[in-house]
Order: sequence, then structure tokens, then C-alpha cells
Amino acid sequence: QVQLVESGGGLVQAGGSLRLSCAASGRSVIMGWFRRTPGKEREFVAALNWSGAITYYADSVKGRFTASRDNAKNTVYLQMNSLKPEDTAVYYCAAAKYGSSWSGRNSTHSYDYWGQGTQVTVSS
Repeated sequence: QVQLVESGGGLVQAGGSLRLSCAASGRSVIMGWFRRTPGKEREFVAALNWSGAITYYADSVKGRFTASRDNAKNTVYLQMNSLKPEDTAVYYCAAAKYGSSWSGRNSTHSYDYWGQGTQVTVSS
């Protein structure tokens, strides 16, 4: 079983920055970041391949968020800059098992393990 623990959420003013971390046990091919607001489905934010060399971002965060991973620490990061109030959500990291397809990187159904989430609140 892969266990994921997110950290780094908090309250920040619009235009500010936060960096989320996701410490993972076990290994996976694809790591993803999603977010969810109350009453809504989880929204794709970013995905990384096994090395972190290949990344993919939702249009809503492209140019502002950067996903990366440190394989030595088995940790994934989401650097969030120029935060907007609409970025307010619970952010989740997710992991897909080996054998999962990169083509499903933006779908919640492609991921097998999820962290507990960390709250990000951006004030206007």
C-alpha cells in the first residue's frame, strides 16, 4: 500500500505563494495533484511522471503552479505562485500504480492512492 501525507497548506493573501509537499511511501509511476471545493468533484491540477521530468498542468494553473518531485526523499511538491481566491480548495496528492497510463493523468479514476488533503485558503 502507498501512503501519502500532504502538508504546507494554509491561509495566504491573493498574489502570495505556498508550497505543498506530499511524502509518499512506496513507489508509483504517476503522481498527481488535485483539488476540491465543497460540493464539487475533485479537479485536476498537475501530474508528474516517474522522474518528474514530464509534467502536465491544468490550464487554470499553468504558468503559476510548478510540480516537481525529489526521488531521494520520495516527496512530490506543488509550488503555487500568484495565488487567486479561486485557488481556494482542499488539495490532494495522488499516486497511480505501476502499469497506469500517462494518458489518464488528469482523471481521478486513474489514481489508486490518495492523501488526506491539505487546505489552501486564498483571501481577496
